[in-house]
Amino acid sequence: MKPDGPPITPAGLAALRTRYDHLLGTERPEIVAIVSWAAGNGDRSENGDYIYGRKRMREIDRELAFLARRMKAVRVIDPTAQADKSRAWFGSTVTIADEDDNERVLTLVGDDEQDAGQGRIGWSAPLARALRGAAIGDLRRVRLPGGEKEWEVVAIAYP
Repeated sequence: MKPDGPPITPAGLAALRTRYDHLLGTERPEIVAIVSWAAGNGDRSENGDYIYGRKRMREIDRELAFLARRMKAVRVIDPTAQADKSRAWFGSTVTIADEDDNERVLTLVGDDEQDAGQGRIGWSAPLARALRGAAIGDLRRVRLPGGEKEWEVVAIAYP
């Protein structure tokens, strides 16, 4: 893990490692068994199990290589160890409100962990960049594809 790589939470790193272990320990051995069985059936040029199995094995190997590189490159930041918890930094859960008092609760996480449906936005997203370092009561203007929008920071919490 690099000290200057992309940030990730400990839970995010655990999820990457779990996915890596699942691919390496479960999915890849199953595909290798299918390909071995299909190769023993003779003509490989029209053998769907063999062709699909080799294709799937390449996809798995590509994802394993990506996950291995990513796990080496990331910088783990524990949100509970943030020094200044009065401001929105990595790992914080921020409640924001727009001009119409529509509130949203967002958690600032690494780009590998983002899930907009669960309110987890990536650290490099425009809204996350605008919220970095914000304190309660700060107004932040964000340029979005639909136009510019202003948000007020209502609450900040850390796990």
